Amino acid sequence: MTDSDFDLVLRGNRVYAGAGTGAWEVGVRGGTVAAVVPLGTGLTGDRVVELAADEALIPGLVDSHVHVNEPGRTEWEGFASATRAAAAGGVTTIIDMPLNSIPPTVSVEALEVKQEAAAGQAFVDVGFWGGAVPGNTGNLRPLHDAGVFGFKCFLLHSGVDEFPQLEPEEMEKDLAELASFDSLLIVHAEDSQVIADAPEPTGPEYAGFLASRPRSAENKAIAQVIDAARRTRGRAHILHLSSADALPLISAAKQEGIRLTVETCPHYLTLLAEEIPDGATAFKCCPPIREASNRELLWQGLQDGTIDFIVSDHSPSTLDLKDLEHGDFGVAWGGVSSLQLGLSLIWTEARRRGIPLETVLEWMSRRPAELAGLAQKGRLEMGADADFSVFAPEETFVVETAKLHHKNPITPYAGKELTGAVRRTFLRGAEVAGVEPTGRLLRRG
Repeated sequence: MTDSDFDLVLRGNRVYAGAGTGAWEVGVRGGTVAAVVPLGTGLTGDRVVELAADEALIPGLVDSHVHVNEPGRTEWEGFASATRAAAAGGVTTIIDMPLNSIPPTVSVEALEVKQEAAAGQAFVDVGFWGGAVPGNTGNLRPLHDAGVFGFKCFLLHSGVDEFPQLEPEEMEKDLAELASFDSLLIVHAEDSQVIADAPEPTGPEYAGFLASRPRSAENKAIAQVIDAARRTRGRAHILHLSSADALPLISAAKQEGIRLTVETCPHYLTLLAEEIPDGATAFKCCPPIREASNRELLWQGLQDGTIDFIVSDHSPSTLDLKDLEHGDFGVAWGGVSSLQLGLSLIWTEARRRGIPLETVLEWMSRRPAELAGLAQKGRLEMGADADFSVFAPEETFVVETAKLHHKNPITPYAGKELTGAVRRTFLRGAEVAGVEPTGRLLRRG
């Protein structure tokens, strides 16, 4: 072999490759993994990276649940800041949610506005979800043809008026439409009537907020989604599962053969309602962070396959919208900023539980890529995009809000000690330095 055989060669004793974790050399050519061979083979290239003894090479993470908010609410987050944060956390592909930006991505014209805003700003690769809202059933197929990865809907108020909820009947109608061209409906599953009947959240007490978003709201909505998927034979995905009570229902649906997948998020797996101080609105999200017993059941659901994977639901806002002055859970924006921290958060907790890093990477890389049909992403093997990170699994650090790349300096993890640090990230074989945005805009298929 000659120096021109590979653009980049990486060598290490802990490489998490599709062929198994071990001592491998990885050769990259034209942005693609072109060789994975045993360490010592002696691949040569224009650039060679030797991993340190405490470093591992892992596939780039895929986060299919990110609210970027640009255009329209760019002061909350934008493509440049969000994708810098993603790269710093080992995430090399994000899929942007269709709401909180203005206009929401509910038509081809709105998608083009979003793509124009993202172009030239992204430090990682970016795809887009479309939106399913009342009256836009006729827009679903054109959006699919324009390259969105599927369609998001809410079964209750979304938090922003320009993205209204679907009633269960219209949700089923849209799911039937999507089934006709094998697209995917991703659902914020909380029942509006159950929440309307729950206590109104006001004031700084977290217990009051938790009571306002009961598990029964999720359970009822998830049952509605399952029934609709059964009748239409459509593909449905439950977003940000927080209620462990729904796990038996989900498991039974999967065993029945219903086309259902489920995600959960780092905040539901690492934080506890019992430990959230009153007034600490950085912890507010919908559905809410629940109790310790619930968290344990979510971990069990991941391990037995009832829950398919983990994504961030990075949903930032400006500091004033979190009502930090008064700490009122009734008025604060509901969303957790964690895009940069997800891998370290989950690895810290998984390591304590004896769950191997290979499993964490399955949950945070390969399976989200599979949901979106991103065949080139989420794996470190021949023919895949050369997206990976250099990860130090034993390194510890304390979360400092000022060091995060999110646009607004707030996170519920401030001051928390985590294990596992991302040291470098590569996108299609080029190191992401946060200076030159080289991310691409992705289309379905």
